Amino acid sequence: MISRLAAQIVKELLSLLRDPRSRFVLIGPPLVQLFIFSFAATLDVTNVTIAVLNDDSGRWSQELVQRVEGARFVGELIHVATPAELTASIERREAIAALRFPADFSRKIGAGEPAQAQVILDGRRANSSQITFAYLNTIANGLGAELRAAGAPGGGRALSPAVRHWFNPNLIYLWFIVPSLSGILAMLIALIVTSLSIARERELGTFEQLLVSPAHPIEIIIGKTVPALMIGTLLGAVMITAGVFVFRIPFTGSAVLLAGSLMLFILSTVGIGLTVSSVCQTQQQAILGTFSVAVPIVLISGFTTPIENMPDWLQFIAQASPMKYYLIIVRGSFMKAMPPADIFANAWPMGVIALVTLSSAIVIVRRRLH
Repeated sequence: MISRLAAQIVKELLSLLRDPRSRFVLIGPPLVQLFIFSFAATLDVTNVTIAVLNDDSGRWSQELVQRVEGARFVGELIHVATPAELTASIERREAIAALRFPADFSRKIGAGEPAQAQVILDGRRANSSQITFAYLNTIANGLGAELRAAGAPGGGRALSPAVRHWFNPNLIYLWFIVPSLSGILAMLIALIVTSLSIARERELGTFEQLLVSPAHPIEIIIGKTVPALMIGTLLGAVMITAGVFVFRIPFTGSAVLLAGSLMLFILSTVGIGLTVSSVCQTQQQAILGTFSVAVPIVLISGFTTPIENMPDWLQFIAQASPMKYYLIIVRGSFMKAMPPADIFANAWPMGVIALVTLSSAIVIVRRRLH
């Protein structure tokens, strides 16, 4: 049995790696995509234009305007004289946000009373405008903190309290996106490699040779699982290493526990890919099946939107996504030194998914062989 398994594993590795173009496709694109997506899928907002209508001639409105103008994310500040000009700057998409200070803004702050400045956002650019609002709020929070520290009248009640972001104090999007991409890209490679394995055998006519071989269905599945597991784990490890040493993302967790979780995640992904491959007749069907599975897995994993915001029925389906659990582990390992108990709580569901999918693939292959 060991010799048969070794022969199948070597055969799979040779079929994947003997062609220089295949080696490049497996190794090159994922690394290139990591760098491209890390900077293309940016959550930062920079070089924005903000319009300002200041009806207040006092100190504090001028101070806040100067701080906004000097902020790194602001490219240009447009000073307007009338509400109509303020509205037009948003309507013509000249500004993503507008600030309007009432005439009594500085007087209320000096008296220790709550003072409010109106913020108008361009709802057509909802995500960017909300991030811009968060930046503006941070500037106001900083001024409020200084007022409280200086013993201003009212203790700085006029402005919002200071906000502190744990685990990612400067809200650097790379700290969030790169660990997540390491899992997504490794999953895609593992899915493609395994989904094509049995379909390729069937399309090339070599699958019939398995019908007369002494190989057991379990041996066939193991022989196709190990190479994909090795390649997916290696790529995931390389991208995690790039996150630490190239992107300079702080790693505070356990490398050993993360490596074990990565292997379990790839194993569960391989199980899904083998299940897809075992029901497909051609490689074209396998590729289409891979994307029909991969896209929902990513969408319901919590990568872009919180799972808690999804409908209840979709949250229930998300429990079957191995990426949901791996993203929790890899993000927690990078930024908050996730305890072993929490890692195990998210690792065992991936083990269950791997067991179910690999068992399904074995059952389907057994039916094909008999």
